[in-house]
Amino acid sequence: MPLGDMRVWMWAEACELLERAERLHRQFFQLALNAQAPAWEPPVDVFEADGEFWIVMALPGVAPDDVRIRLDNGVLVVTGVRALSNALRGARLHRLEIPQGRFERRIELPPGRFEFGRKELSNGCLTLSLRTLRERE
Repeated sequence: MPLGDMRVWMWAEACELLERAERLHRQFFQLALNAQAPAWEPPVDVFEADGEFWIVMALPGVAPDDVRIRLDNGVLVVTGVRALSNALRGARLHRLEIPQGRFERRIELPPGRFEFGRKELSNGCLTLSLRTLRERE
């Protein structure tokens, strides 16, 4: 490989590694200020269909009993813990990209009152639906 091609290849590899690290940081990790602060923030998709808001949140390896969901003054708050698998304890790690520890995701909702519809944690994704409550006339 000519020297010029090698430099281009090395530069592309370095840029790809930096981009990947930045993407992981943006998507998942926040510095915890204390032991109770969340260590990561799961990615979500939020969309509206048929008068309901749908939230799909990536929570790989999180047990349903380890997730708490609440509405707090117009904000959907999902918290929980993703524990390190017992199979990994004592293992020599080569790569650990899926975040571990306490997580929290806060999603501001549009004005209005909501009630929960569907709540399901399946195949590593939490799926929630929120219906708008109509004001009584």
